[in-house]
Amino acid sequence: MDGNRRYAKRMLLEEGAGHDAGAMALLNLIIYCNELGVKYITAYAFSIDNFRRKPSEVQKIMDLLKECMTVLAKIAKHHPIKVNFAGNLELLNAELRDEARKLMGATAEYSKFVVTICVCYCCTDDIVHSVEESCREKHYYHNYIGDTHDDDKDDDDKDDERHMIKLVDIEKNMYMAVTPDPDILIRTGDEHRLSNFLQWQTCHSLLASLSTDWPEIGVWHLVKVVLDFQQNYDYFVRKKLQRL
Repeated sequence: MDGNRRYAKRMLLEEGAGHDAGAMALLNLIIYCNELGVKYITAYAFSIDNFRRKPSEVQKIMDLLKECMTVLAKIAKHHPIKVNFAGNLELLNAELRDEARKLMGATAEYSKFVVTICVCYCCTDDIVHSVEESCREKHYYHNYIGDTHDDDKDDDDKDDERHMIKLVDIEKNMYMAVTPDPDILIRTGDEHRLSNFLQWQTCHSLLASLSTDWPEIGVWHLVKVVLDFQQNYDYFVRKKLQRL
């Protein structure tokens, strides 16, 4: 979702207006994806590094996040849309954090269309969080469950394996475990880098860089990217199968 500030500057809009337009573009894109039959959409709304921006800009984005929650909650009352918030939600203020958890709980039973909003997220933090959670799980098993097998020497090798952190442990404890790895990653604003977003999950994804700024993204940009993915579908399927 790059280019909100550049868009506002180019259009001679007041400070913060670019984020307003960006929030509307996100809601429109959610509608487009639903109509096109896309089942999962993940949006990078706010990174941990974004806290370094001016306090007024951070507050503007948080206010918009709250407004988007309200809109998504209203949409979910009429359409089966599941909403996830992925990231370190403890960095949000208590009101926003409670609203996010309330919306996730209210839509938890839906599965037809899943929207994940990455907030207070970066892939580095996601990996560190997952490793820490995996270590805690192994520590708990070793101290409270593994001890019950002390007399069974035949199971020593199996117990040693249970104490090791494996790939499946890392992936299940990631913030992004709530949704499958993406098929396509779209960057607007003519950006060609991942910027610490889903680096673990996008190793076999189509990377699409659009020159348009995020507030100007439309349905035809989405259609073009989807058609490009479909033309290379067999290639991406083979790559994902090699990972299994």
